[in-house]
Amino acid sequence: MTTPLADLWPGPLPAPAVRTADEMRCVLADPAAPCDGPLYFMYRDCALTPEDSAWLGGQGVRFDLTVIPPAVIGGEYVKTKGHYHPENPAGVGYPEVYQVLAGEAHYLLQRKDLSDVVAVTARSGEFVFIPPGYGHVTVNPGKEVLVMANLVSTRFSSEYGVYEERRGAAYYEMEGGAWVRNARYGAVPEIREIRAQEVPEFGIRHGRGIYDLVAGPADLSFLNEPERMVVA
Repeated sequence: MTTPLADLWPGPLPAPAVRTADEMRCVLADPAAPCDGPLYFMYRDCALTPEDSAWLGGQGVRFDLTVIPPAVIGGEYVKTKGHYHPENPAGVGYPEVYQVLAGEAHYLLQRKDLSDVVAVTARSGEFVFIPPGYGHVTVNPGKEVLVMANLVSTRFSSEYGVYEERRGAAYYEMEGGAWVRNARYGAVPEIREIRAQEVPEFGIRHGRGIYDLVAGPADLSFLNEPERMVVA
């Protein structure tokens, strides 16, 4: 598959983990919708140099790239499977940082207790911070290939169970941009729709390359110890 990665990532790439249509049926608005083949590609543990790789490993942090080609499946925009992060030893959920490198993304965030559901729009160069306690799905609502990078702790495994059991997130984004409630959640709040926001105290400023946080290097301890940081 041809992707913009060659122009966006000058370093080596591992073999991608591929999310297939069959793996995604359990979270689709219409599981019987005709679709086959790969839906998106995840390149995990990327680094430009062996030194960067060693530094990331010492920080307990991973740098990933994800490529999501545009598609509509049963009237729904293509998306990631969705997952929650568990709590760290201090009892605070692990956060995550994304940056859109090409295309446009909608990040659908929902608290574990479903007290808040937020749709964050991010375009090329913009960051999205996934706060502790929120699950998330990434949607490609456009006609371009979506490429994004993320920094996340290596000290946990993602939790997919709620999304699989309830056939996706609390809302589905349908073609044209309508958000449709997932009836398997019962009562959920209205979606708050916001633009991507900077978090300067973590070095998260739009237009800055996410890899600058690695090559800088920046302090990424908040990804493993978010209890030391306060986000408004």
